[in-house]
Amino acid sequence: MAERDNPGVIAPPPLIFLGFLALGWGAGRLIGEPTLGLDRTTQAGIAIAGLVLGLAVEALAAGLFHKARTAIQPWKPSTALVTGGVYRFTRNPIYLGFAVTYLALAVGLDSPLAILLLIPCLVVVDRFVIQREEAYLAARFGADYDAYRRRVRRWL
Repeated sequence: MAERDNPGVIAPPPLIFLGFLALGWGAGRLIGEPTLGLDRTTQAGIAIAGLVLGLAVEALAAGLFHKARTAIQPWKPSTALVTGGVYRFTRNPIYLGFAVTYLALAVGLDSPLAILLLIPCLVVVDRFVIQREEAYLAARFGADYDAYRRRVRRWL
């Protein structure tokens, strides 16, 4: 049997973020969580700004994958190591964008519990997605990836 040519992540990362967001919002509604205490204009402004920022970072990063002609999905093989653009500042701009988008949606939903669940969400993504991706990329790209990893931080 051939060795798999992908990192073997536990689930599609967008579903991990969405699952934690839905769990936080749903559980918050069930227990009658308090509001964030923001007026609607401030809440909407924060949510919209966060959505724009998070989606922009995700789009920039995804565009670089497209330009390099490599798969963005972590369950498909990587054919190129992307290190330019937003990848000069963070090794995980898409997950950073997901986190900002998640936070914006949690604020928009007025859910303190969903905001708190971003922390365990990021732990799950770090341990069961990013660490597997990094091991895969190190095996796939060797010294080039090791040099990139030493040069650029995982998050910011």
